[in-house]
Amino acid sequence: MQTEDRKRAYAGILVRVILLLAALFTVQRLVEPKYTGTVIEGNFTAEYYRDETPHDLIIIGNCESYENISPMVLWRDFGITSYIRGNANQLIPQSYHILRETLRYETPKAVILNVQAMTVAEQSSEEYNRMVFDGMRWSRDKLDGILASRLPDEHLIEYVFPILRYKERITELTTDDFRYAFSERPIQSYNGYYLRADVRPYDPDSFPYERRREDYAFSEKNMEYLELMTELCRENGVELILMKAPSAYPVWVEPYEEQIESFAKEHGLMYLNTLEHEEIGIDLDTDTYDGGLHLNVYGAEKISGWLGPILRDSLGLEDHRGDSELSSIYEARLQAYEAEKAAQELEFSETGYISRYRNE
Repeated sequence: MQTEDRKRAYAGILVRVILLLAALFTVQRLVEPKYTGTVIEGNFTAEYYRDETPHDLIIIGNCESYENISPMVLWRDFGITSYIRGNANQLIPQSYHILRETLRYETPKAVILNVQAMTVAEQSSEEYNRMVFDGMRWSRDKLDGILASRLPDEHLIEYVFPILRYKERITELTTDDFRYAFSERPIQSYNGYYLRADVRPYDPDSFPYERRREDYAFSEKNMEYLELMTELCRENGVELILMKAPSAYPVWVEPYEEQIESFAKEHGLMYLNTLEHEEIGIDLDTDTYDGGLHLNVYGAEKISGWLGPILRDSLGLEDHRGDSELSSIYEARLQAYEAEKAAQELEFSETGYISRYRNE
């Protein structure tokens, strides 16, 4: 009889533990940021896993990657399949671990790395780290990436159990928190590309004055991870391309250029500095949405139109428009891309801003 009572007691404890864990899991799913409002970039890491098509080109980096190249144009005009794995202020160590994870899912023919991130030695805020890692699947790559870039006051346990970090949001829940707690959020990028059709002409007075630095050398950590990325691509037979986007700020000074040119030459890498190619036709009066910091869709389409022949002729990336299965998928995305572009153009023409997106 005592044995039966003990069994019932243990079963009761087990049921209570299970109910407690289920409640905590439910609350955690509720309080985790959904990034469906103004900061949609928080979804970009997770969206990659929902694309099951192979990609001949992977683009890695910070905002200069996901706002300056349009995979839809690379497909439309050249039949090139591509995906951008970029996030706001994504650091070089983070890009390395994201690339290493990507190569567990697929082996592209080429990888483009945004080199502006080489100038950033440390993360500026936890929010940027969260946008990189919260949507990343758990693996050794995620663990190593967090450890390589977390801020001193960030705790690994809060990445393992996000409820510890976001518990205060319980009093700030929105309709979307309930709507997407246990369902997938709508795809908000176009193969990782962040579409902006609004126009804010270049305004040099909108940026802070850049003081001259005593030392423009890239950090040892960034150089180490650039070496690791180069080795990783070589080991997997992937062509690594270094690229500088045509942003007006932060200023890309000559010492930065010399270091990248030297590294590319030493390692036999292609380096594309779009600032030096006037034939692209970038006009910062019409091709930026924030005064020259990032390109809008018109500038990104120009970059993509210039980049396509290089990828095709120099690297041999194939035209897949003859593949009926891929074509059906990409054409549907292209139609959605064109529709979103037209909707934003209309809204901007009528109101002077895009209400569905952040205004930086």
